Amino acid sequence: MSDYKDQARPDRAPKQSRQKLSRHRAKPTAPATPWGRLTAGIPSFGRRAAVVTTACAVLIGVGAASQAAEHAAPAASSEAASATSGEAPTLNFDKTLIAALPAPTAAAVAPQSIAKPAAPKAAPKTAAPKAAPAPAKAAAAPAAKVAPAAPAPKPAAAVAVNDPAGAQAYAAGKLASFGWAADQMQCLKTLWTKESEWRTTATNASSGAYGVVQSLPAEKMASHGADYRTNYRTQINWGLDYVKERYGSPCGALNFHLANNWY
Repeated sequence: MSDYKDQARPDRAPKQSRQKLSRHRAKPTAPATPWGRLTAGIPSFGRRAAVVTTACAVLIGVGAASQAAEHAAPAASSEAASATSGEAPTLNFDKTLIAALPAPTAAAVAPQSIAKPAAPKAAPKTAAPKAAPAPAKAAAAPAAKVAPAAPAPKPAAAVAVNDPAGAQAYAAGKLASFGWAADQMQCLKTLWTKESEWRTTATNASSGAYGVVQSLPAEKMASHGADYRTNYRTQINWGLDYVKERYGSPCGALNFHLANNWY
């Protein structure tokens, strides 16, 4: 084993004075804000107490402000409803400004009183409008003139029908009513065939005699009906009465006609 030998400690340099050592240390920076310069000379315990006091004051102020904002919310809601923008105002706190403020006093901050909105004034009562006077009764309207009734249309003029066969059948049925036998029909048929051929509208151009029986004038037959110009029955009724009065029978009238060419 090697022998252990204590090494001699090197001699220390002579101690420098505290004043000389402090010259080589960096100087502390000067506070930049007034609050920092104010608290620079306070011991560390005092600084901490000041910071705590400031934080408590800030919290108390924030709580009082939020409480005031809650009480003022009902009043602000009515104003916010009429505003053009629908957003409620918000509170913004600048932290840098709060830090720069001096410490508040310990006095308690009283909450702001809520201003009650004034009750709306009642609208002045307006007098009820008077009812307009009833208009005077309108004069009675004149009775509407009743238009005269339109005259009844005249019946259409009867049209004469020439029906020799029908006229002969009608005459044959009338012989018995005059007391004549059926053979008188042959004489009557020959007589009126010579005069008119049993036509209802037969007219003699020289004398004006008219109808099946050639009445002269034609108006004589009106005693048996107004339709003497169009109805062969009316004409035959008048002619049979004429033959009975003048000649007694159709054959007597035919004999006179053959002798005189008229009857």
